[in-house]
Amino acid sequence: MKKIICSSFLLWSIAFQLFAQQYDNSLGIFRSNCDVGNVQLPGATFYDLEKQIYTLEGSGTNIWFDQDEFQYAWKKIKGDFILTAQVEFVGEGIDPHRKLGWMVRESLDASSPHVSAVIHGDGLTSFQYRQTSGKNMSEKKLDIKAPNVVRLMRKGNIYTMSVAQLGDTFISEQMGFCGIPDEAYVGIFVCSHNPDVKEKAIFKNVRIEIPAADTMVMYRDYLGSNLETLDVFTGERYILKQFPNSIQAPNWTPDNKFLIYNSEGLLYTYDLASGKIKQLNTGSATGNNNDHALTFDGQFIGISSNHDPADKGQSAVYYLPITGGEPIKVTKNTPSYFHGWSPDGKEMAFIGQRNGNFDVYKISREGGEEIRLTTAEGLDDGSEYTPDGNYIYFNSVRTGTMQIWRMKPDGSDQEQITHDQLNNWFPHVSPDGKWIVFITFGNDVDPGDHPFYKQVYLRMMPVSGGKPIVIAYLYGGQGTINVPSWSPDSRKIAFVSNSGGIE
Repeated sequence: MKKIICSSFLLWSIAFQLFAQQYDNSLGIFRSNCDVGNVQLPGATFYDLEKQIYTLEGSGTNIWFDQDEFQYAWKKIKGDFILTAQVEFVGEGIDPHRKLGWMVRESLDASSPHVSAVIHGDGLTSFQYRQTSGKNMSEKKLDIKAPNVVRLMRKGNIYTMSVAQLGDTFISEQMGFCGIPDEAYVGIFVCSHNPDVKEKAIFKNVRIEIPAADTMVMYRDYLGSNLETLDVFTGERYILKQFPNSIQAPNWTPDNKFLIYNSEGLLYTYDLASGKIKQLNTGSATGNNNDHALTFDGQFIGISSNHDPADKGQSAVYYLPITGGEPIKVTKNTPSYFHGWSPDGKEMAFIGQRNGNFDVYKISREGGEEIRLTTAEGLDDGSEYTPDGNYIYFNSVRTGTMQIWRMKPDGSDQEQITHDQLNNWFPHVSPDGKWIVFITFGNDVDPGDHPFYKQVYLRMMPVSGGKPIVIAYLYGGQGTINVPSWSPDSRKIAFVSNSGGIE
């Protein structure tokens, strides 16, 4: 007889649930947890709300052949999804084939069809699946050992498993699979591969993201947003708040008290201590886009807005006190998109579209004539001064893919900083001047475009040069990190990720 054990072990279960409620009474993004199959040692799922980390304990003979036994934290989802987590086993373990990962199942029956992205205790990495209930499992092995970032994506009947060591880009395996209905159980799991042993696994940065439908019209239809922070040295992310609409481009104030982001033409402050949100008074400027940045001393904020009827709906550069007020217009020519202040707050770097080209310009805060700094054909964007004022960093498509460049503030000595086949946008230099963070799009995106709702990387490299490392794997793009977003201590950044279904 097949057996499903779901938090109902009589006295033991009652005691465990009382303990779990003391630890935390929420399973975060999951609806429930249970032991699937006839396990000998009951498992458990714990969620640390403060750290947003899951710990799973589970036993089980195996996830293989025609029957499965494991601990499972799950929710039911319809349609397409992207599942991502940073994973690790706790301790040396008993059996080298203990398993953890993501799993999509038709049901909680022990012999249910399922697709799983599996990491074994000995480092074996495999795409496992059972086509039909009660049948034996099959697998595709990936050419990587012991990755600690795992993603499982479904689009229609196509499943893609992607894995990496934190810091590296993904390698992927794809397959078509019709054995699971549109509504399925989705979750994280651990299996000890030994019925007499319980193993423990930790899941960090756990995300279930609902991607944009193919029918979505960009810049008209929007997904929900997560306002997040990221420790750039550990890769650990934290969701501060979820929004059902589009928010974009958070700045971190130099006093470490607020994040400033834009949404639907307005700017808002998020109080990092209380979580309270207030609208930032920008006067008549109610058509603000996601190009905004604070002076290094935090006294003023530069914005890009299209609210002036004389500009016929095109963006111009303004600034105003951080306390709010009527913005002062700086640029006469449009469209102009603000990106960065000089360290002394006297000059503003921006992108101007003139005669079909997008180039880096600078202009005095007091106005006057704009100074063109780049002249290459095509698109330059994301101009930002370094804290010491010695360079302006920007991104340029001039060599075929979008890459990070820098130049002297007068436009001289332009040099390419990144050299790869990916598309790198919006370089931001840390306040201590040691690091550059930027967003990276894959080759599925035109080099001159930075659209919403793509699988992207946040990457970091030393200002002195070196290989970029991935610090976050997320679903986002436009509005994720368009503007300077470092914390004052140069340890964290703020950014936006996206998903459908956020209420």
